[in-house]
Amino acid sequence: MKILVTGCGGFIGSHVSEYLLNRGDVVIGIDNLNDYYDINLKIKNINLLNNFNNFKFYKENVLNSHVISQTKPDKICHLASMAGVRYSIKNPCIYVRENIEAFIYLLEEAIKNNVKHIVYASSSSVYGLNTKIPFNEEDIIEKCNSPYACSKKSMEIFAKTYYQLHNISNIGLRFFTVYGPRGRPDMAPYKFLNAIINNKEFDKYGDGNTFRDYTYIDDIVSGVISSIDNINNLQCEIINLGNSKKITLNEFISSCEKVTKKKAKFNKCENQMGDVPGTCADISKAIKLLNYKPKIDLLKGLEITYDYINNIKEDEFCQLGDCSKPECHNCFPIKNCTKHDICIKEGFCDPIN
Repeated sequence: MKILVTGCGGFIGSHVSEYLLNRGDVVIGIDNLNDYYDINLKIKNINLLNNFNNFKFYKENVLNSHVISQTKPDKICHLASMAGVRYSIKNPCIYVRENIEAFIYLLEEAIKNNVKHIVYASSSSVYGLNTKIPFNEEDIIEKCNSPYACSKKSMEIFAKTYYQLHNISNIGLRFFTVYGPRGRPDMAPYKFLNAIINNKEFDKYGDGNTFRDYTYIDDIVSGVISSIDNINNLQCEIINLGNSKKITLNEFISSCEKVTKKKAKFNKCENQMGDVPGTCADISKAIKLLNYKPKIDLLKGLEITYDYINNIKEDEFCQLGDCSKPECHNCFPIKNCTKHDICIKEGFCDPIN
């Protein structure tokens, strides 16, 4: 099967692509490699995928790409998005363009090229200030609390409309606080573990009683793959993918301390605009329709993530990426670099040209 994966350089996108490649699917990957977080992390992910002969990468923005017409995928897994609740409050128009407009463009391209099934990333953020726990897909949603959440809810509405108008099947997946190896550095799991490991302080917002439903990446990937395969021939569904366990911020920090065997240092801060009191997924629908069965509990997932962070080679990249020295990796893609063993060995300059 030939599958287009958008956002293939990102956290979830790279893991989904890797799974598909390992099982023998042809993966067409597209990513604009934006700088919302360290671009070097995305480039490492792309180079990992480039080890597979059945992978083809396009450095493009979904919003003006012709990759669907060029490659004619059987299915699409749309994971490209502008992420970040807090960033969206300061930059709302970016989320309209990169999330809503890009998704509509992708739907139009899919229709033109007879793509019959799309899986796309929604978010637990759409539940906003809802107070009934756990969150169920049938809950009324009218209290989104950030432009990011609004953009994801809008994507769900457009997906349903395009199914009604054009009979293009789609599954929207509401992800709940995904973490694990190669995770985003702006998310609490990576940020907290990394700070504790390096004896640095991090910001703790609120009194620690807010809660999240932390979901390990392998469990998320299993749900995404089931949605792509779609053996139950689902036509237009919204499905929660979570762990269905409430973990308070205080409990999460204690778990990080247990895994690292070190005491956390943090600054106490007020709750931030856009944050929600808590999230927890009702996953009964995913269990029924996708045979979804999360297997990794928080401590085990944090242990794996901790081991990953500890094994990262910090000297592979300039940590700032802006030192302007000739030998620094401040300009990707690197052209004919012979100054670093990692460049000579892995050829970072080649795969993304």
